[in-house]
Amino acid sequence: MLQFDSDLFDPSIASEFAEDGPGLFGIPWFDGPSLWQMLFRFAINLVVCWLIVGLLYYRKSKRRDYYFTFMLFSITIFFLIFLMDNVKVQIGFALGLFAIFGMIRYRTETVPIREMTYLFVVVGISVINGLAMTVSYTELIVTNVLIVLAVWLFETIHRKTHLECKIIVYEKVALAHADRENELMADLKLRTGLDIKRLEVGHIDYLKDIAYVKIYYASDKPANTVNELLKVKKDNFF
Repeated sequence: MLQFDSDLFDPSIASEFAEDGPGLFGIPWFDGPSLWQMLFRFAINLVVCWLIVGLLYYRKSKRRDYYFTFMLFSITIFFLIFLMDNVKVQIGFALGLFAIFGMIRYRTETVPIREMTYLFVVVGISVINGLAMTVSYTELIVTNVLIVLAVWLFETIHRKTHLECKIIVYEKVALAHADRENELMADLKLRTGLDIKRLEVGHIDYLKDIAYVKIYYASDKPANTVNELLKVKKDNFF
């Protein structure tokens, strides 16, 4: 009488001779554990990215276009990484995404460094949540919490120390003299109504009686995107 020896049983060999289970072309119609794992990780990723983008980024910038972009980037990258990991995509593919996004240039508008940083954070979080299959859920949650805390900490420090800047074409060339900086600042404060902390005098054109002055001022309002998009031909003097 034949006896079954469990020590000699190899599941990989047995699977070659097993018949296909219920499904289509060997793919099951429903995989409960994988589905719930995907939904749980997706919920973590969505909440974390919303905390970073919605509460930390959007509260200061008020840029709905980047809010929309960051959230959709997060969702798409998560599902791309999670589902392709099931077909054993190497981690080099995930790291290659950073190289791709590092070369991104939106032709309609130059992406500011702050927005590129948030994009990198969102993509990184999505890759971590979609690819970290060998760590415990506790480690995964702690990692996400630490990232959120780090963004909140540096965003708070940045908000307290950051100054907005603006380039002004100034016609009172006489006040651009190095010894009359206080008069120049007083005049610009009166004209602009801004709380100017410091200024820099750049190119001076005595033929046209104009000077290019860059002012730095404190502001509690959302970032002025016009300051970032405005092009001045002589801005290379700053």
